[in-house]
Amino acid sequence: MKKYNVLVVDDEEDLCEILQFNLEIDGYQVDVAYSAEEALSKDLSNYNLFLLDVMMGEMSGFKMARLLRENPNTAGIPIVFLTAKDTENDKLIGFNIGADDYISKPFSIREVQARVKAILRRVDVVKPADEQKVDLVYEDLTMSLENKKVSLHGVEVAFTKKEFEMLKLFLENKNRVFTREEILSRVWSDEVIVLDRTIDVNITRLRKKIGEYGKNIITRLGYGYCFEE
Repeated sequence: MKKYNVLVVDDEEDLCEILQFNLEIDGYQVDVAYSAEEALSKDLSNYNLFLLDVMMGEMSGFKMARLLRENPNTAGIPIVFLTAKDTENDKLIGFNIGADDYISKPFSIREVQARVKAILRRVDVVKPADEQKVDLVYEDLTMSLENKKVSLHGVEVAFTKKEFEMLKLFLENKNRVFTREEILSRVWSDEVIVLDRTIDVNITRLRKKIGEYGKNIITRLGYGYCFEE
């Protein structure tokens, strides 16, 4: 079994200990940090998943997540928010930042274990040999499927995992229209509840990140989206 590294960031020490104990039983290597500032002092590129509280000290989990998504070395690492802030607006903020899941407190440890397992299983899906070391290219926009990187005019752009998978879906199926439901089923898991606006928000972010090629992502009113050549 592959050894996954998980970082738990929460100012509740007892909760950190409980999560660390139970996740280590599942076979993960688990580190804890009691603030975002302490977490950011670590080499975060070595982790496979972050469990972040939202309300912490001077720097919130939302702010830390934004920093993670802006850094190319951590942009693709899954983020799960664990928080008592569970209004629809709070969840929308979390997903807009690029969270992979959002678990409201109080929660059961078994639920956290199940969701962590599901996310890491999806991240570690092994590609067939003929899909490895392949680039998707559209003019000056390049996706490295092996390294999970996107470059625009030769400059790497930080992408979240969801943004990467959406762009991959579009570039592999240019000119095909995907409904919101199809995008959800291909990019988001059945285990995660995704708000209706999440697709639209991620499309907006995706268009912005790919510069002039953002205009190629077309909205077909009443149908969905496509990448039009």
